[in-house]
Amino acid sequence: MSDGYLAIARKWRPRTLEEMAGQTHVTRTLGNALASGRLHHAFLFTGARGVGKTTAARAFARSLNCMKGPALTPCGECTPCIEIPNGTSPDVIEVDGASNNSVEDIRDLRDGVRYLPSSGRFKIYVIDEVHMLSKGAFNALLKTLEEPPPHVKFIFATTEVNKIPETILSRVQRFDFKRIPGPVVAERLRLICDAEGVQVSDAALRMVARAGEGSMRDSQSLLDQVISFGGMSPTDEQVTQILGLVDRRVLYEMLEGLLSGDAARCLDAVAAVYESGYEIAQFTGELLELVRDTALVALSPKAERHMDAPVEERERLGRLAQGVPAEQLARTFHVLLEVHDQVARASRPRMVLEMAVARLVSIRPAEPVGVLVDRLADLERRMRGGGAAPPRPRGRESADDPEGERRR
Repeated sequence: MSDGYLAIARKWRPRTLEEMAGQTHVTRTLGNALASGRLHHAFLFTGARGVGKTTAARAFARSLNCMKGPALTPCGECTPCIEIPNGTSPDVIEVDGASNNSVEDIRDLRDGVRYLPSSGRFKIYVIDEVHMLSKGAFNALLKTLEEPPPHVKFIFATTEVNKIPETILSRVQRFDFKRIPGPVVAERLRLICDAEGVQVSDAALRMVARAGEGSMRDSQSLLDQVISFGGMSPTDEQVTQILGLVDRRVLYEMLEGLLSGDAARCLDAVAAVYESGYEIAQFTGELLELVRDTALVALSPKAERHMDAPVEERERLGRLAQGVPAEQLARTFHVLLEVHDQVARASRPRMVLEMAVARLVSIRPAEPVGVLVDRLADLERRMRGGGAAPPRPRGRESADDPEGERRR
């Protein structure tokens, strides 16, 4: 590749709040604040990695300093609009809280706050991983954060909000970024692939999105890896291989074996996983998700909207769930969850899973309490009708039993 190559995660990084995916609750609130002019002096963006915190901070800074703003949609032509996405604006100072976490660093920041912005409307301090600041640094920041000059805005980003002192939290507007749903990630990946000329199936993009676990950045980095491995037309098998995912056919073999009580089928699936070099813990984790999806289908057809699975898989799960009580699936899930924890800790995980097959294939739906009560009532009626002698209570002999008399 040429030296000018940009990773997908950087090349396709949103430049405006409107371009961000999966964080509508944040972008709408910030957009309303920009439109109304009700702009707080300090903001805290918190959430898991790769969900758009730093991206939102830069986009928000651009909206704040646009010469035709503040506006949700910046003009894209003025000096701040050009400089801020490139990281060259003198009025937007990005600070890494992990490496600039001392009292002296914050004192330098506090001294710089007094100076007016060079060309923009505001001087904006973006402090990433703010939870890494020392206790003394937080105390040094406190007064400035409480009463900053009118030309200063603070934007903090963190993955561990629980480590930030309450005195800081009480002085900021907090925005919680959520993990991005798989379908939203897959949709964005499809847009990128179409623009880049990458021929890849929707099923493969769903696998990439699932592996990203709600992180847009991680998913885009995985897509980059897939393209590097499979070229501009990666197959589903190549995507499965590069992501280290278990073949879906083996997962379904195992699931069908569990539900039908076919131990041999289950053991063949375990052997296939082991021989293919897949992690046993990865296999049980994906199997747990498949059992969960099957249980949702068994509970209600409307539960499909909570599943991250293609239509053909939903139909297959629907056929598997027919005649299988949701209670049996729930018990299978709980046993498998216990097995998954054991496998993750075991030095010989294959053996643990093979021995667990005996428990898993023997799970059958429990008799409802009402049925058991009816059976007991029927048995009692038959005994009273002379069909059988009632059992003698243990430890007590009948009064007219001579043998009992002799024993006493």
